[in-house]
Formats: sequence, structure tokens, C-alpha cells
Amino acid sequence: MNVRIKYASLLLLFFLPIGVYARDVAGVTVAEQITLVGTPLKLNGAGIRSKFFFDIYVGALYLPEKTQDAETAINMPGPKRVLMHFLYKEVSREKLIDGWNDGFKDNHSRKQFKALEPKLDAFNQLFITVKRGDQITLDYLPETGTRVSINKQIKGSIPGEEFYPALLRVWLGKKPADSDLKEGMLGDE
Repeated sequence: MNVRIKYASLLLLFFLPIGVYARDVAGVTVAEQITLVGTPLKLNGAGIRSKFFFDIYVGALYLPEKTQDAETAINMPGPKRVLMHFLYKEVSREKLIDGWNDGFKDNHSRKQFKALEPKLDAFNQLFITVKRGDQITLDYLPETGTRVSINKQIKGSIPGEEFYPALLRVWLGKKPADSDLKEGMLGDE
């Protein structure tokens, strides 16, 4: 009996780390922890962006510390990441830009939007049409600002610290792009 318990314990220890370091969301493996500019970030939560019954992308939010509070996540200091892994066959550049513009307009006052508009325009210029399997990462780097990468290729950065919190409101604001995705990104576990 002791040998069986020891063997079962060893098997459990061997397989346990797989679940600790990654999570499956709609067939997409999402890491539980990443490192960004030397800072370990924890997967705060992940979910699926859906529109008209179609799954568009898996969205994941990485923060220095986990929180279920949207304002805390938005205003948390330090590096952050939003990962978008596309599930839909193709999302045009125009649709992405329309989504960013709508998300900013829906979650900011007219005055705030006007102040952010030049940076939003520069941000929109960084995007291309994406296809199933493509990944967009949106990183906040305290020394740089908001960095956009598509399929691990850096497309550019938006300087300053005020843009990234405004961007996070697209998912975590009072009128998020998808309320189920907001709950997922806020770690509804």
C-alpha cells in the first residue's frame, strides 16, 4: 500500500505543474505567469470576446498583482499586458480600428476622448488585418508607454503613461466591449 501511495504522489507531482503554469481557454494555452521588462506578471484572468455568436479572440490580462476590481487593475502601477489571441478567421484592420474608437468613445467623456484622440490615431496606425491564430500583445512599459506587437513583432509604441489606462477601459470600463470578457479578465474564478 505504501508503494502505491508513493507512486501516486510522484505521478501527481509530475503532472501538477502543467495546470499551474498554463490555462486552456477555447483551445488556446494561456500562461499563468509571464515576465515583462524583468517583472513577473500574473494572469489576472482570461475570457473570450464574442460578437453575434462568433468567438473573435481570447483576451488575457496580466498584472503585477491579481485583482477583481476594474479600477484597481486599470490604475495599478508597473508593467501590464493584454494578450489577444484571434479565433475568428479574419478581422480586418478597419474592424480593429472601429473597435478601438468605439471602446474609447464608450468609456471616456467627450473631453477625455478629444485629449486622447491624437494618441489613439497613432495607435490605430500600428494595426493590420489579423487572422485566426494571430496574437496581438499590448504592453505597458513604465519607461516607454504602450507597446504594440503583432505575432511577436513590435509595431510601435505610444509614449506616456496616460494612454494605457484609457486602453484598459475598452475591456474593463463601465461600457466594456464584452461584459463576459471583462468578468474573465478580472478573474471570475
